[in-house]
Amino acid sequence: MNSPLELDSQSDDVTPASRTLAFVVDDEDIIATTLAMILNRSGFEAVAFTQPLEVLRAAEVRCPSFLITDVSMPVLNGIDLAIQFKAIYPRCRVLLFSGAFSTGARIDGAKQKGFEFPILAKPVHPNELLAKLKQLGD
Repeated sequence: MNSPLELDSQSDDVTPASRTLAFVVDDEDIIATTLAMILNRSGFEAVAFTQPLEVLRAAEVRCPSFLITDVSMPVLNGIDLAIQFKAIYPRCRVLLFSGAFSTGARIDGAKQKGFEFPILAKPVHPNELLAKLKQLGD
């Protein structure tokens, strides 16, 4: 069986068997939907969200294998979302991304609480995103 990141060698299509669920969160709709589209085309079942609180509600119904979230968002920032997610769903793998320079202090605050999350810089290149998810999934 192929992993979500491997293409079927017989065609250009991704093998649909057991697609890994990933939630993508960014308050900018174009970023969330574009990243979800990239993941969907790479074998994931990706769902885009622009509201962090909606992600928590959606996970009550079906928890994703991956939470991919922007750091700087209104209402609930991505680091606090990631901390809540890990507390409720410890097996979910979290990947943060950010274009803000102020992220370092928030990351340090999470470390002091015992949480350490990998982070990618915006703009996120699709190959870099997929490589990081593969690394997290191993």
